Amino acid sequence: MDEKKKILLCEDDENLGMLLREYLNAKGFDTTLCADGELGYKAFTEDKYDLCVFDVMMPRKDGFTLAKEVKQVNKDVPIIFLTARNMKEDVYLGFELGADDYLTKPFSMDELVYRIEAIMRRTNNYVARPKSVYYLGDYVFYTARQSLTCGEEVFKLTTKESELLVLLCRHRNQVLGRDFALKTIWADDNYFNARSMDVYISKLRKFFKLDPRVEINNVHGRGYRLVAPGE
Repeated sequence: MDEKKKILLCEDDENLGMLLREYLNAKGFDTTLCADGELGYKAFTEDKYDLCVFDVMMPRKDGFTLAKEVKQVNKDVPIIFLTARNMKEDVYLGFELGADDYLTKPFSMDELVYRIEAIMRRTNNYVARPKSVYYLGDYVFYTARQSLTCGEEVFKLTTKESELLVLLCRHRNQVLGRDFALKTIWADDNYFNARSMDVYISKLRKFFKLDPRVEINNVHGRGYRLVAPGE
């Protein structure tokens, strides 16, 4: 079994920090949460981390100062900054300090995960591996085979159909953000890719007609939700 990637999360908003930690852990990461920059630096020097997520405005030591000190210890560790301020000066300073990405609050947790996975793919040959089998009502989805079965019926999926269904399964009974899906699968959320994804969603819906309990619903202005019993 692959070792979990370790993330150092420094966020002084207690509620947001706990939400982010739990969400990242649920997505398969091993996340350490620190409430200020001093604690963050101490944690960084005592363990090895694959990526850091730092809030810019923190007590005792701000995110920029923390990033500068962290880079002196390990210049290669990727860093994502979180900020409530949408100021160009902050963005420029963050990238000058070696930041790999920058998110302005409020942001979706899905987007944070997407950006973390994108950075890790570039820096660590990281691959977010899906489960090998998903049970969706009367259907069984085999990710490696790219096939969907329902009783005696077997549906062979294209690569894009399979990738899209994996994302839907990972967000089962939750909203899969449209932009997140487009950037994850097509790497670009332009108009033509969006229309292409709509076609694939329609094709997946046709496959699921044999079990009325399995549905892919539109969530207006946000994305899609796969509703299905099973594991």
